[in-house]
Amino acid sequence: MEKVIIVVAGGKGLRMGAEIPKQFMPVEGQPVLMRTLLRCHEAVPDARLILALPKDHQEYWKGLCAEYDFRLAHRIADGGETRFHSVRNALDAVCEAEGVVAVHDGVRPFVSAEVVRRVMQTAWERGSAVPVVPVVETLRRLHDSGGSHTVDRDAYRLVQTPQAFRIDVLKAAYSQAYQAAFTDDASVVEALGNEITLVEGNRENIKLTTPEDLKYAAFLCRA
Repeated sequence: MEKVIIVVAGGKGLRMGAEIPKQFMPVEGQPVLMRTLLRCHEAVPDARLILALPKDHQEYWKGLCAEYDFRLAHRIADGGETRFHSVRNALDAVCEAEGVVAVHDGVRPFVSAEVVRRVMQTAWERGSAVPVVPVVETLRRLHDSGGSHTVDRDAYRLVQTPQAFRIDVLKAAYSQAYQAAFTDDASVVEALGNEITLVEGNRENIKLTTPEDLKYAAFLCRA
């Protein structure tokens, strides 16, 4: 089985309030994106890594790799206008007809190795695999009138990455025209009528978005 992991790192980090994009910010002495790539490699050492990175970030990334002596083999694909376009560009570098490709957010460095392996194996067997975790807080649905009501949280799940699919399934999905409703890979694949298989994720696999997230990330590194 051919294995490919695409890491998407196109965020500008505006909510982080920093001068550099959040994927390049150091956490306990190492940039977030390097931690993410290393975690993917450690989980599936025989997977080929493709990094989708905006053109105007690529020289900065190469400088970081030299500064931190980061030598993990990976191919760089040009990031696009949206996440959808970045993934589609990265898929152009996947020539294999059979196998599994997983797509992971560059700012999720704490996915467990077990989850990465689980989604790739399940995708090979069932065509797709998306990691999720239960909702633990109360949810309220907002009304157009300004009111709201409580909904059954057991009927919902929080979606994570990496999301994995058989290569032919994902390539067919990304041959579609872009839609604003495509917020992740599962929504793209689902638009073609494919069933999405959910698997257990890990609670620590948060998407680093705010300064508070960086404090939690530092705690996880020390722990």
